[in-house]
Amino acid sequence: MTTVHNNNTYQWDHILVEKNKKTQTATIILDRPEKMNTLSFIARSHLNQIFNELNQDDEVKVIVIKGAGDKAFSSGGNIAQFMEQHPSVLSELHVNVAAPERSPKPVIAQLQGYTFGVGLEIAMACDFRVAADNTLLALPEINLGMIPGSGGSQRIAKIAGVGRAKDMIMRGRRIPAHEAQQWGLLTTVTSPETLDQEVDKLIADLTRLSPMTLKVLKRVINASQDTPLSMGLEIEGFAYGMLRSTNDFGEGVDAFVNKRKPIFKGE
Repeated sequence: MTTVHNNNTYQWDHILVEKNKKTQTATIILDRPEKMNTLSFIARSHLNQIFNELNQDDEVKVIVIKGAGDKAFSSGGNIAQFMEQHPSVLSELHVNVAAPERSPKPVIAQLQGYTFGVGLEIAMACDFRVAADNTLLALPEINLGMIPGSGGSQRIAKIAGVGRAKDMIMRGRRIPAHEAQQWGLLTTVTSPETLDQEVDKLIADLTRLSPMTLKVLKRVINASQDTPLSMGLEIEGFAYGMLRSTNDFGEGVDAFVNKRKPIFKGE
């Protein structure tokens, strides 16, 4: 199922994975530009498998997911294939799409152009969304007599609010990048020419930090989203106490006291 092109690049179903040992990153590329990077059903399962592999790779500290070409991150799924699937299969689509959210590593969605349907749902499952100002976000399933099925309605409502989610999804609206940033759906908006540089800056910020602490922090934030504040405080407090015993925290304190840059090892 996986073809090795060289030591650092693998190909799946219209998905490429490129590793950069120098920057300690892996880049997942949705590679079907002639079809606006639409995703087949098998590609969604491949995406989950790719994340499972990268999660275990100690050479990778940050994962980036982007679309090939400059017209789309992904315009969505292969519409015709939906009628070929059993309802029970469709009811489980959210599991594969949530792979970025489950990853213990920071995941950046690099967006430009059309980011529709499952493409937006994948982006919303990432930790950061860095977008070119020509990016358009949409969950247009309502136009097919359907609703989003991979977490789109839920994540949009949690981040942007119920009113905005209904305005966007129930009308099939296309939300431009700057409006989406005002809603909290995008982390950063920049020009297409500087998109790579903005992603590189974010990667540099993340890779200088303790991978263990980032893993714990991501887990704390994600786990507390469906709990009352009191439970979230308990989760945060437990994790805070646990991190007290790590070597990385000791290194961070020593570096601060001695006015030097810390060297974190994820221990």
